[in-house]
Amino acid sequence: MECRINQNTQNCNCTYEPCSRKGKCCECLVYHKRSDELPACFFSADIEKTYDRSIERFLKIKK
Repeated sequence: MECRINQNTQNCNCTYEPCSRKGKCCECLVYHKRSDELPACFFSADIEKTYDRSIERFLKIKK
């Protein structure tokens, strides 16, 4: 399977500008999993920009 970086980047709502994983979803998932976090795409824009991507935060907003 070929990575569609250009298409992925268009849909990526990550606001962390020096991120080297933008558009590389598989790398992003692995990176955040190591920290018990979820990628930006799991959060709304207002929550994503707080950089609190914890699983706990995700569960709170989904209740």
